[in-house]
Amino acid sequence: MPWWGILLIVLAVIVIIMFVLYKVGSNLQNKQMAQKEQMAEAAQPMTMLIIDKKILPMKDANLPKIVYEQTPKKYLKAKLPIVKAKIGPQIMNLICDDAIFEELPTKGEVKAMVSGIYILSVKSVRNKKNNVVEEETSKKKKKSLRQKMLARQAEYQKQLNEEILTKKQNKTKEKSKEELKKEKERAKKINDEIK
Repeated sequence: MPWWGILLIVLAVIVIIMFVLYKVGSNLQNKQMAQKEQMAEAAQPMTMLIIDKKILPMKDANLPKIVYEQTPKKYLKAKLPIVKAKIGPQIMNLICDDAIFEELPTKGEVKAMVSGIYILSVKSVRNKKNNVVEEETSKKKKKSLRQKMLARQAEYQKQLNEEILTKKQNKTKEKSKEELKKEKERAKKINDEIK
């Protein structure tokens, strides 16, 4: 077999592998979007005092037992951004979105959207002094590859959250337009019946 025949076979295999990876990636992305939308619908605003925040393995995070039971074993060693917060009289460990982990101040009061034990977004921060000090110290340090990747992932998460919010707003606008049309039609019917 000539060398160009082998090259064509190798290129064909590479193209097939790339196509399969593209399809699998797009399916996973669609699933993630659907999950994010469900979490956004179930989210509730909460005021909390952030006591501490760390990136810990799931087994060391002191999360409820049901979380461990529902999580596959291969993900128990994965590191997650964990926030220890006081919500009302309770002190709880919550999982935080990577996109907002750096924004959360330690020992500061935060109003956030929470879905179950997952912090989706931060609405307002009361104590910004600690955050400013942390930013100044983080600028001096060199970022590791992991920190750079987390920052890039945080940017993508913010974009995704913004897309979900705009979709939600567009749906509510469409619903309100439809409701206005229905009300106009009802008003016309009532006026026609009165005449």
